[in-house]
Amino acid sequence: MPVHRSGRPAVRRPRSFAALAWTFLTVAALLLGLPGTAGAAPYGAAPEPAHPGLDWAGSQVARHEGDAPGEAPPPTLASVEGVDVSSHNGDVPWQTLWNAGVRFAYVKATESTSYTNPYFAQQYNGSYNVGMIRGAYHFATPDTSSGAAQATYFVDHGGGWSKDGRTLPGALDMEYNPYGATCYGKSAAALINWIKDFFATYKARTGRDALIYTSTNWWEQCTGNYAGFGSVNPLWIPRYGSSAGELPAGWDFHTVWQYTSSGTTVGDRNRFNGSYDRLQALANG
Repeated sequence: MPVHRSGRPAVRRPRSFAALAWTFLTVAALLLGLPGTAGAAPYGAAPEPAHPGLDWAGSQVARHEGDAPGEAPPPTLASVEGVDVSSHNGDVPWQTLWNAGVRFAYVKATESTSYTNPYFAQQYNGSYNVGMIRGAYHFATPDTSSGAAQATYFVDHGGGWSKDGRTLPGALDMEYNPYGATCYGKSAAALINWIKDFFATYKARTGRDALIYTSTNWWEQCTGNYAGFGSVNPLWIPRYGSSAGELPAGWDFHTVWQYTSSGTTVGDRNRFNGSYDRLQALANG
């Protein structure tokens, strides 16, 4: 015999606005976490660099190509001694370097669009204050953001230029990736376009053509030995030995030679390929 229950039948009440909102947000969060959705990073989701790390001019060249400890052959009258520094050097004894004959310096300012050298002020202003001609450089990570974005970040955080006779144009450090794939997971064409993007933005912001720091081996491997920058962008080449050696395609001569990462006082030592008045001319533009 059927059983009859007393009371009103159950009524399905509409869900509250708060519950509906929570459901929507949960679904949206899940979708954004899926590959290929609107939340995906535009540069392959490469992580921003961690610091401190092996991320200064030549750090990866020494690891991949080796180093020759000590100093290069004695300088000639048509050369000028220099150094390059970054946060791994800490506070730099600039007067000691000046007394030893160092007359110019390049200082790491930035990397990607997230990092600034915490020692930049001491290094950039300190070298200037003892009488050196100084410039700033940017450590490129082409897999984290565009060339234009990184050039903009560089200029906005110490990489600019002024015609004071003592400030060199900025430099772009293109070398082996310390965080992953040697060529940053990019084809030669993509890397070349990234560099073009950086250079065009830097010139638009400063009026100067930036130098490029790169080794012949990395350049051949990662750009296919592209020859299109040699007539415009001065070459800063690392090669640890008795000469600058073979140059990348497009350059008939180097402007700066980083000849060791094991020098005295500051390891990274450089030589400008020309007399002091030519170094001043580079600074003046």
